[in-house]
Amino acid sequence: MTKGSGITLDRVSRNFDSRGRRVEALREVSLACPPGSLTALIGPSGCGKSTILRLCLGLDTPSSGSLALNGLSPADATRAGMTGVAFQDAALLPWRSVQANVALPLDVLGHSVSAHASKIAELLDLVGLKGFEKSLPGELSGGMRQRVAIARALVTAPEVLFLDEPFGALDQILRRQMNIELQRIWMETGATTLLVTHGIDEAVFLADRIIVMASRPGRIAKIIDVDLPRPRDRSMFGDPRFHALEREIAEALDGH
Repeated sequence: MTKGSGITLDRVSRNFDSRGRRVEALREVSLACPPGSLTALIGPSGCGKSTILRLCLGLDTPSSGSLALNGLSPADATRAGMTGVAFQDAALLPWRSVQANVALPLDVLGHSVSAHASKIAELLDLVGLKGFEKSLPGELSGGMRQRVAIARALVTAPEVLFLDEPFGALDQILRRQMNIELQRIWMETGATTLLVTHGIDEAVFLADRIIVMASRPGRIAKIIDVDLPRPRDRSMFGDPRFHALEREIAEALDGH
């Protein structure tokens, strides 16, 4: 799946009024995420990462500039079921089974859940949850709940996927395991993906391109292309090229 023109931001700014004071959350951010790519946003708290995500999801509008997802406005893309999103908090409905939680976006869009039963089964197999269809969220581990959230984000076959610190609450060992799983899932689906993360190693392992953000005002400080081969496995975490990219990101963050 490499349809459309990807994610594009053209000189996007977002200003807020706070107690009579103008706050620049973003200043003229221009960004292009090619179809089928995985781009990571990294930066300090308050640099505008979440603001970019909200704008891309149509939950907010820019003060100036424009955004497009495969040529559509964020609101139109969301209504068309073109987007999927997973957050740090899996936010599963505790009274619904794994299968029913994955089906939730279909309910919201008014699609027949029964007609998508095979799709849901495929997704649960894809994220490694085959056999847990009837389980409730309270019966799952944190990593398993995040797998459900990712399957839910993929159930409408989104062309554009947004991930906001999806593994931020997990321990380092489980987080690396989930990074490997997410890479596999992304490579199989081909969705254009924008990942917000605070983890330098996570950004290097997963991304084709890393956008380092600076704050006050939120802006792009540096763009780093990741030329590591895929698929990447655990050995990549010890590769000198991997560590060189980590240092480059850390230096860019320290410089801002």
